[in-house]
Amino acid sequence: MKTRAVRLYGENDLRLEEFDLPEIHTGEILIKIICDSVCMSTYKTAKQGAAHLRVPNDVADNPIIIGHEFCAEIASVGEKWKDRYAVGEKVVMPPVLSYLGGFETIGYTFPHIGGASTYSIVAEHMIENGFLIKIATDAFFKGSLIEPYSCVLRGYKANYHLDGEGMPHMNIKKGGKVAILAGCGPMGLGAIDCALHGAVKPALVVVTDLNEDRLARAREIFSPEKAAKDGIELIFTTAADKEALLAHTKGTGFDDVFVYAPVAAVVELGDSILGFDGCLNFFAGPLDKKFEARMNFYNVHYEQHHVAGTSGSTVEDMRDIISLIEAARITPAAMITHIGGIDAVIDTTKNLPTLTGGKKLIYTHIDLPLTAIDDFEELGKTDARFAALARITDQAGGLWSPEAEKYLLENF
Repeated sequence: MKTRAVRLYGENDLRLEEFDLPEIHTGEILIKIICDSVCMSTYKTAKQGAAHLRVPNDVADNPIIIGHEFCAEIASVGEKWKDRYAVGEKVVMPPVLSYLGGFETIGYTFPHIGGASTYSIVAEHMIENGFLIKIATDAFFKGSLIEPYSCVLRGYKANYHLDGEGMPHMNIKKGGKVAILAGCGPMGLGAIDCALHGAVKPALVVVTDLNEDRLARAREIFSPEKAAKDGIELIFTTAADKEALLAHTKGTGFDDVFVYAPVAAVVELGDSILGFDGCLNFFAGPLDKKFEARMNFYNVHYEQHHVAGTSGSTVEDMRDIISLIEAARITPAAMITHIGGIDAVIDTTKNLPTLTGGKKLIYTHIDLPLTAIDDFEELGKTDARFAALARITDQAGGLWSPEAEKYLLENF
């Protein structure tokens, strides 16, 4: 079986290649990758090459397939699994193989599986440990966004607060006050969605971003009026100073603060607006191993301030997000602003920090330059297919949709 894939050979060395996969044996499963969303972590991996802790030292001689936020359908099932899996079923995979006890991760470590490919092989040990998860959803893109959403949820679960006896209780505070700083990027949008529609609901959610356009888009997707009907006060603001943010809490401070940009000033702002027993979650992973920010340790002692941080997610997190998607409680399409084909992967990955908008979704079985949803109407003046996509996405409030995906896969 031939696959077409983007492989990493070293620092900034990504190549789109076609090569043969080995025949699957009885304990393996062949999957057809339909789509993969490009993650900032993959950009960092491409920048570092073999220096990245999840990338093998011999990657120059044994390249790995990048991409870990993918959704696929089963193409062939080894004899061992024919009573549990069937051809055509939709599947997703948690990338971090924690059961191996190291840093082995899909999209970083392996030569025969990764999201930026047309076909990949799921190893027997991955299946045995429950890392090939079936999903029931009306669109592949929703499956592709389960992994980033589950990372957001892992961040929520990592926050903690102390009870009257000083014992920690994990998760954001029920009925509490949440601040999401620099929160209108793709992961920030997922954080808003999880705050509004997750299992633990706060009473107040304040979202900041310096970009008015991003704020406006987030406000359009997540209506404060609708949130109010669910008992949550939702505020969007460009304010980036302590006093203005604390005013939303009547001066008491926030119970949970999430920092979605690796900027020292934003971290320090987050620290300054914590209330008693507040928890600061540094979600944005920096490239700089010496990244530092100041924290008030007087408040750590006397105000019981906490700090949390996570990288990646667990199988349980993915299953929780799958339940939310299958129940239509969250809106994965909110993250997506661009689509493209497998030929767009390399440039998109290398330039990700400078590209505007949210998630860049790659459909691996087509060739298509990275294209903004907002550009469909203009492109439709010379290409009827984009005119059709413009009509479909307009009907979905400007968002990518199952209907848009179906049309793309049938016509591109």
